[in-house]
Amino acid sequence: MQKDGKYDLETLAVRAGIHRSQFNEHSEAMYLTSSFVFDNAAQAAARFSGAEPGNIYSRFTNPTVTAMQERLAALEGAEACVATSSGMSAILATVMALLKAGDHVLCSSGVFGATVQMFNNILAKFGIQTTYVDGGNPADWAKAVKSETRLLFVETPSNPLTEVFDISALADLAKKSGALLVVDNCFCSPVLQKPLEFGADLVIHSATKYLDGQGRVLGGAVLGRRELVIDLLFPFQRTAGFTLSAFNAWVILKGLETLSIRMEAQSRGALGLAQWLESHPGIERVMYPGLASHPQHALAMRQQKTGGAIVSFIVKGGREGAWRAIDNTKLLSITANLGDTKTTITHPATTTHGRISAEARARAGITEGLVRVAVGLESLDDICRDLDRGLRA
Repeated sequence: MQKDGKYDLETLAVRAGIHRSQFNEHSEAMYLTSSFVFDNAAQAAARFSGAEPGNIYSRFTNPTVTAMQERLAALEGAEACVATSSGMSAILATVMALLKAGDHVLCSSGVFGATVQMFNNILAKFGIQTTYVDGGNPADWAKAVKSETRLLFVETPSNPLTEVFDISALADLAKKSGALLVVDNCFCSPVLQKPLEFGADLVIHSATKYLDGQGRVLGGAVLGRRELVIDLLFPFQRTAGFTLSAFNAWVILKGLETLSIRMEAQSRGALGLAQWLESHPGIERVMYPGLASHPQHALAMRQQKTGGAIVSFIVKGGREGAWRAIDNTKLLSITANLGDTKTTITHPATTTHGRISAEARARAGITEGLVRVAVGLESLDDICRDLDRGLRA
């Protein structure tokens, strides 16, 4: 299918990236093979040199993975996509392919704990330094820019506080500074937000989350302009081997077909849950971009189609209150994963952000009473009743 812009997102989610084999199958094929056969030695040489396009070895070329890459690129409005084995490998591939020793990264304080671990403990060993910026004021980011700054990294909305960042303003700052803006779009997916339209250079996904949508497989992706993704990221992925398996790509490919339906339904549920929590006596504060009380509500409504499906809130009583609320739920799944059709609940300070320092948690606003809920497709009434049981325990 041609990405000519004449199809809506819902259509692209079902039809983009389809290349039927000689059997003319209707559902996309799954190519579980490690290598591909050439017609002759000359064709093999041409494929390996890049003179002729085609599949060579599934570490870096596979028809099922290509279909998934093309479909996701069509949804994000990107020129190219490289799929990886996980969301974290997508981040690592990006920074390793684009940066070198002596370069500097500006990162928002409110990011996934494993991302902080990567930037602080792994990249630092290779001479890449990271500075964390507190808050979403672009002026604060501008003050933190150095002559060595080559990359601005942000999650918007952030994990787990749903802080929203002005993508356009950060894109302008990156351009003026000679840096690239990378946006982790995991919480929104291309259904709710398209960072490239606001000037981002690259978009990163943990396909494990909403793109799959049912908690089945791991996967990641990096999307953007061809000169960044194909010319720089793909050669690194080809050699380093952050490979997405054909099976996982096929599962994600099928998950994309229902992405729009799921994101819209789960967002409606999240808004209802957030509104209910705001009036609950056991809650100190609710963080959800779709609420008028959210500090960046107006910005979120400009950048996003809805507030998303993640609701975070602070339970009265600190860790004891938060754990009691979590432990007394019977329906919600106590797991740190998100993006599932099943609603999940977790305590970020001791799970997703438990391995970063107390100072880093404090800087990011991750308190002991904070709870994160990723709303699934269950009845909103059932979700509220389940949480109410825990909050009143």
